[in-house]
Amino acid sequence: MALSGAPGCRAGERGPRWRRPWKLLALGLLSASSVLAAAPGAGAMSREEKRRLGNQVLEMFDHAYSNYMEHAYPADELMPLTCRGRVRGQEPSRGDVDDALGKFSLTLIDTLDTLVVLNKTKEFEEAVKKVIKDVNLDNDIVVSVFETNIRVLGGLLGGHSVAIMLKEKGEYMQWYNGELLHMAKELGYKLLPAFNTTSGLPYPRVNLKFGVRHPEARTGTETDTCTACAGTLILEFAALSRFTGTSIFEEYARKALDFIWEKRQRSSNLVGVTINIHTGDWVRKDSGVGAGIDSYYEYLLKAYVLLGDDSFLERFNTHYDAIMRYISQPPLLLDVHIHKPMLNARTWMDSLLAFFPGLQVLKGDIRPAIETHEMLYQVIKKHNFLPEAFTTDFRVHWAQHPLRPEFAESTYFLYKATGDPYYLEVGKTLIENLNKYARVPCGFAAMKDVRTGSHEDRMDSFFLAEMFKYLYLLFADKEDMIFDIEDYIFTTEAHLLPLWLSTTNQTISKKNTSTEYTELDDSNFDWTCPNTQILFPNDPMFAQSIREPLKNVVDKSCPRGISRAEESLGSGPKPPLRARDFMASNPEHLEILKKMGVSLIHLKDGRVQLVQHAVQAASSLDAEDGLRFMQEMIELSSQQQKEQQLPPRAVQIVSHPFFGRVVLTAGPAQFGMDLSKHKAGTRGFVATIKPYNGCSEITNPEAVKEKIALMQRGQCMFAEKARNIQKAGAIGGIVIDDNEGSSSDTAPLFQMAGDGKNTDDITIPMLFLFNKEGNIILDAIREYEAVEVLLSDKAKDRDLEMENMDQKSSESDSHKPNSEEAPSESQDAGAVSEEPEGGGESSAVGAPDPLSPASAASASAPVADQDPHASGPAEAGAPEPACTPGDSQPQEQNAQTEASSKAHWDSKVQPMESILADWNEDIEAFEMMEKDEL
Repeated sequence: MALSGAPGCRAGERGPRWRRPWKLLALGLLSASSVLAAAPGAGAMSREEKRRLGNQVLEMFDHAYSNYMEHAYPADELMPLTCRGRVRGQEPSRGDVDDALGKFSLTLIDTLDTLVVLNKTKEFEEAVKKVIKDVNLDNDIVVSVFETNIRVLGGLLGGHSVAIMLKEKGEYMQWYNGELLHMAKELGYKLLPAFNTTSGLPYPRVNLKFGVRHPEARTGTETDTCTACAGTLILEFAALSRFTGTSIFEEYARKALDFIWEKRQRSSNLVGVTINIHTGDWVRKDSGVGAGIDSYYEYLLKAYVLLGDDSFLERFNTHYDAIMRYISQPPLLLDVHIHKPMLNARTWMDSLLAFFPGLQVLKGDIRPAIETHEMLYQVIKKHNFLPEAFTTDFRVHWAQHPLRPEFAESTYFLYKATGDPYYLEVGKTLIENLNKYARVPCGFAAMKDVRTGSHEDRMDSFFLAEMFKYLYLLFADKEDMIFDIEDYIFTTEAHLLPLWLSTTNQTISKKNTSTEYTELDDSNFDWTCPNTQILFPNDPMFAQSIREPLKNVVDKSCPRGISRAEESLGSGPKPPLRARDFMASNPEHLEILKKMGVSLIHLKDGRVQLVQHAVQAASSLDAEDGLRFMQEMIELSSQQQKEQQLPPRAVQIVSHPFFGRVVLTAGPAQFGMDLSKHKAGTRGFVATIKPYNGCSEITNPEAVKEKIALMQRGQCMFAEKARNIQKAGAIGGIVIDDNEGSSSDTAPLFQMAGDGKNTDDITIPMLFLFNKEGNIILDAIREYEAVEVLLSDKAKDRDLEMENMDQKSSESDSHKPNSEEAPSESQDAGAVSEEPEGGGESSAVGAPDPLSPASAASASAPVADQDPHASGPAEAGAPEPACTPGDSQPQEQNAQTEASSKAHWDSKVQPMESILADWNEDIEAFEMMEKDEL
């Protein structure tokens, strides 16, 4: 397959006249074989190295998949830290995240076609039989229409696609008779009640058994849905119609897409994040290419590829033109307001936009794809993973990373489009980081905080469905595949749909003639038909020349992209003043503020306050600039206030058999040693003190001396506990929450405050662990007696040398399984109370155990549109912005508990003895964890 033009497709030709040379646009179809050779000095990767990395990906997949099948199946997902399945209703609710779980063995279905891509045909055949035999789609449970469509319906259709391919080849699946397709059709009908709205937009949730409006459905009251939720249905629903000959599915999905297109903001051609499913009004009017919108754009382009309807390409090109005009600020992609697209809606980006460079490759717009991808890679090199959100100056905004595959996806497409071995090295980095920081004995654990390296007890199904698929394809040669990947298109969940569906059971549809398409600059269509002579103008250094200026973009002081005003105005008027650039001592800045209707008030304490009166602005345009400036200043002020809070710390178990693989998220203290200034941290064996509350003189100082003391929260001040253990000779302390079942997974982190007095006398580090994390250490002590931990600001590299020595020495040893049961999590792990024992409110001074929030929840909501001529003043504190290393804190969700699930889900028990027999040394790392049985 060449990247050059095809018959009927001339470079620069407008989209509607293109006769669908499918293989040029199908995901995974861009072959590097005919693209430029590696640039001189680029260090082309040897075939042996590619083969080695491909095999490493296979081994990693086996590690994740086999642990799910052994310890979690038939549950929806694996909890890799506690080696058990996640069953909805039996774990504290994680809010909307749990709407993907429907008690239908989600991970297995999501992984079906991955098994075939990775040449695991025998495992695939066994998996299909399990799905047919075990999976029930008639559960009384409320699920996300969006997630169920892309993961379950898409997984069944992808499995069916490769099953009939294998059957046709004649070696495997000869018994298969469309069972997965029958299940897909059953599920499709169960999703249809969600479309019972006047607009045709689906409800965001549906009950698999009772639909939407049934009295027992427990859903159907929602009014809003996200644009991606309603606009990411066409591939799966159309494929279901084409496979079965039942047109209703494709018709419903088309109607939803048509409605979103009609409701786009006509002057900007942008869509908002959330829309009212009954009225079509935009609820959130910010627009970007990340969370809430992302796959809507993706499915417009891919619907054209799969279905051949020119209107989908016209819509995509119209939106793409608007994205490149307003949202793209190379290398950044920043959300804007749909009615005021020159006004940025926020100053941070979310990680889901990492898919966009891959989509730009399919569009053929390579330069911005390379730029954005390189910027994201620099963020990854700084934090090991891509944080869920990061600011425009590349600081962490939300610190979680649930092992998302979007960056790997874009890396794969860029390599296929350019043939540049640089992207193989990027993939190698992803593999190394996954193995080094996310791999645990029972799979791969999501990162709770990329700054500390702490883990979260989750391994989402998309990790198996997408990550390993893209990484394997990145390093695989054509002869490594048992089928031609270029005959398929990838859905947003990377499921495979055959391109021959374009000519099968076509739904008769008329082009939408009620809408006039905006006349666009013809240059927007230059990239409709990818051609290497245009993308790479005979310059083998092309991609490298684009990346080079971005190599240090993350490490620069307050870096920012070139603004649109600077690009368009050239030497004309200066661009609007940005909040991050404002200096209260700059006379020119003060003059600009005055022009925008913003007054500066000097307060007695030396701070300044900004107040805007839009009616005092020189013009309506200046008033709009002033409003944007105030919005930016409010968000900047909020971020800096958060940065004054101490970031979370890490407790890493480094002794046998853990060797640093278990990292616990810990709350810091406002007193004692600052671990951020002592990079080596404090390392030592732990010891439980007497009395356990630490509120009086320690009676076992000989056991505590030169060790890290463990104590229980309550009955006195944190600082008093610290002084008592320091007097006994401890080198550090860990306070364990006494609220049974509390966990950093479900409760906001807290930092321990002082006692209102001078605490300079406390020199040892103190950290706070919630009950669940604290029990992990206590259980380890009961099992292994001598447990060594490292208190630090972030997790350190594992002690691989000691681990290897221990593994060799353990080959001849037998291991006795732990017979003690860990305490059960019987209580809701919600926000930890700040009250002392006995109840009552605690004050900042003089109350036992004062806790101040260390990571108060989350990011600012997008600012709603306001009238720039409104008479009411807007106020914001105006600290002088500066580049500081502080990061915003991760967003947390309150825990809730759902109703208990059916009894047959409680019958899956994994005996510890069999785990030990299978995993030997690895599994010992988790013997002390909770042994809650499903």
